Amino acid sequence: MSTPDTLAPEVHAGAGSTTKLELIGIGKEFRTRRARTRALADIDLTIDDGEFVSVIGRSGCGKTTLLRMLAGLLSPSAGRILVEGRTLWHGSTVDSSVVSQLGVVFQDPNLFPWYSVAENIALPLRLRGQGKRQRRDRAHELAELVGLAGFERSYPRELSGGMRQRVAIARALAIRPKLLLMDEPFGALDALTRERMNLELQRIALAANATVVFVTHDITEAVFLGDRVVHLTPRPGRIREVRTVDFERPRGIDVQTEPEFGAIVRELRHGLQDGEE
Repeated sequence: MSTPDTLAPEVHAGAGSTTKLELIGIGKEFRTRRARTRALADIDLTIDDGEFVSVIGRSGCGKTTLLRMLAGLLSPSAGRILVEGRTLWHGSTVDSSVVSQLGVVFQDPNLFPWYSVAENIALPLRLRGQGKRQRRDRAHELAELVGLAGFERSYPRELSGGMRQRVAIARALAIRPKLLLMDEPFGALDALTRERMNLELQRIALAANATVVFVTHDITEAVFLGDRVVHLTPRPGRIREVRTVDFERPRGIDVQTEPEFGAIVRELRHGLQDGEE
């Protein structure tokens, strides 16, 4: 297999594909009485239905800022964010009907310790007023999906770090989100657990037909998981390149020994080390 080509920073949906997320001229500026900081500038990107897109860049390049804007937690200073053609932000006001269709997973699982696994998973459904039986059935379905069947009555304190993160992923999937946003979800895990979670996330994403935006500092993880890898420049974060990863998913760990895989990782690492726009 030949090494995939590097794409131009602005990538649009191909013919016959369904656009899930579109970013048009996105910028973010933070202002204080003393200073003005441009965190992100001129972000143009289109993500298709079912695509897994990893986002990498140096610390402070705006990866988390970008994800928070996509999640409806932080308004952009410029540009538009469209989810299935619907505008997420109207000025500084978020469209609650759009943001309610998004699932978000952070590095900290943020589980409620007094709720069981099933209750944590079903919490978004409870907040939406769904009945007890619907919540129970969906929690059981998702517990099986993420590999936690039999642990539905357990509490977070009884679970390992990886298991707690599985609960967080299941909770994010409870509403069948149009878009799953993940910010360093495995950053606090040990290397072996992180490797296992990378394998599991592929399986889960494919089974749920999820469209995923995944922020990580780990280049190998980004390439292993992503259909494309978006590389942001140092502040202000701009898209330096969008790299296609042309390996079928799901991928086994052995794919990391492929020469083409190593070449992509090296090129991205060199780009990060250069720090050039």
